[in-house]
Amino acid sequence: MSQLSELLSPSAILLDADAADWREAIRRSGELLVSTGATDPAYTEAMIRTVEEHGPYIVIAPGFALAHSRPDESVHRTGMSFVRLAEPIAFGNAANDPVTLVMALAAADSSAHREALAALAGVLADPARRSLLDAARTREDVLAALGADGTGPGERSAEDSRSGAEAGTDTGSGTGAMVVADAVPSKKLLLTVCGNGLGTSLFLKNTAEQVLERWGWSSHLDVQATDTISAKGRAKDSDAILTSGAIADTLGEVGVRVEVIENFTSQAEIDAALRRIYAV
Repeated sequence: MSQLSELLSPSAILLDADAADWREAIRRSGELLVSTGATDPAYTEAMIRTVEEHGPYIVIAPGFALAHSRPDESVHRTGMSFVRLAEPIAFGNAANDPVTLVMALAAADSSAHREALAALAGVLADPARRSLLDAARTREDVLAALGADGTGPGERSAEDSRSGAEAGTDTGSGTGAMVVADAVPSKKLLLTVCGNGLGTSLFLKNTAEQVLERWGWSSHLDVQATDTISAKGRAKDSDAILTSGAIADTLGEVGVRVEVIENFTSQAEIDAALRRIYAV
């Protein structure tokens, strides 16, 4: 798996870019992927169509969008780009608009970028490092804030640290903790869902796994990232689905509980959702 330093080159960073709307913001990020040889222009248009078809689910945290689409012949290698907008832009996501940071992801396969996304999730969950991205003056400042220059990760956010202290004390461990009064036995599977199963769903999977690890449930629950089409067929085999509001609307009724997550980097929000699912 690839680190951020391997996927985001300095030439794929653009600061204080002008964009009239969300489509142009995505195009700016796509142009950087093209200029670094990661994709063809067709991939940029595919990223825009993804939002047109599935809604603004790519806005996964306050002010942050992760543009992406499915791997196809327009992707030459796995890569990322970073755009900070000169002015905030609304993508249509009521919970997390307006957007100031847009990163684009081109994945050549389903696994090479997972480690990089896990690292990025940690950055966005840390208010101090997020502030550094907002204030960065140079490309080198961006890479340093992302930890893509070899620096180590920052501390967890204060919110999530408090959440860990409060939430890790009463969940218990072992399979017995997963069966509660008036509940059916767990199927030991959670699905995180996005339009393509390769980008934002991996963000959500990573954060959910961090919560489960803190609970001591990691060995008892499998969290799998998937796309909307696959999720409809696999829902009955899972305990629940975690996803965005836009994707929840796309899924419709799937026969299992669907929990809408607004901030995919927030352990506190996902902790609360998992407590509702498992009544702990």
